[in-house]
Amino acid sequence: NILGIEPSKNVSMEANKKGINTICDFFSEQLADQIVKENGEADAILAANVLCHIPDINDLVKGMKKLIKNTGVIIFEDPYLGDIVKKISYDQIYDEHVFLFSALSVSYLFNSHDIELIDLYPQKTHGGSMRYVLANKGSYKPSERVKEIIKTEKLLGLDDVDKLKKFANKVKKSKDDLISLLKRLKNEGNTIAAYAATSKSTTIFNYCNIDKNLIDYICDTTPIKQGKLSPGMHIPIVSPEEFKKNPPDYAFLLAWNHADEILSKEKDFIKSGGRWITHVPEVKIL
Repeated sequence: NILGIEPSKNVSMEANKKGINTICDFFSEQLADQIVKENGEADAILAANVLCHIPDINDLVKGMKKLIKNTGVIIFEDPYLGDIVKKISYDQIYDEHVFLFSALSVSYLFNSHDIELIDLYPQKTHGGSMRYVLANKGSYKPSERVKEIIKTEKLLGLDDVDKLKKFANKVKKSKDDLISLLKRLKNEGNTIAAYAATSKSTTIFNYCNIDKNLIDYICDTTPIKQGKLSPGMHIPIVSPEEFKKNPPDYAFLLAWNHADEILSKEKDFIKSGGRWITHVPEVKIL
């Protein structure tokens, strides 16, 4: 007995076509009241890469509180602040990611609504995500993993403004190192392409002010992106066929979280003498 909530009309239509009963709306406290009235309370609320996109997070949690049974659970996962700080992966910071969660922040948020964090599961998705399991206070005994990860977060300084300022300085250094490397390679007469026109790449190019003077083109497999320009910096986006036909001397690996998969797929580029550039966890040539 599953109910989907999806605000995109085209996606909710596809879900309903496939037999998944789906409401086309944004989840809220008001919608939760309506769902309980029409369907009853839920055993579980599941969300992957959703909560970090929602500005009115307290309204959402109020809705979850109303929707779950006393013994119900909330399970969600999103990019993890701890990994972002450790890896200096500042490309996760962009407009759609309204929040970047940690165990500390999730505990604080949900505790204010009488819901507690009972377990966590680190994930590899997006270069480092965390899956959080929550329930009404007193319903379940929290896992020891909760204490362990919160202790680690405090050592990392996720609750310390001064330590987070050090992270900001590391981000600035990463930016300077990347620009310096790209300029040096260009001055030596090399061609440089970027690989994957991701949301992350938009953050990198605009924050670092990297345009087509440094990057000749971006290769991307998504047909709808090909023939267009990157947001802000207006770097041309081309197909993988163009990448193979006109290989650069260096390729900047933007989708670093899929490095193993991409490097395995692009063995011919490496065999022909091509080199990869990465910026996570440090700026270097692979």
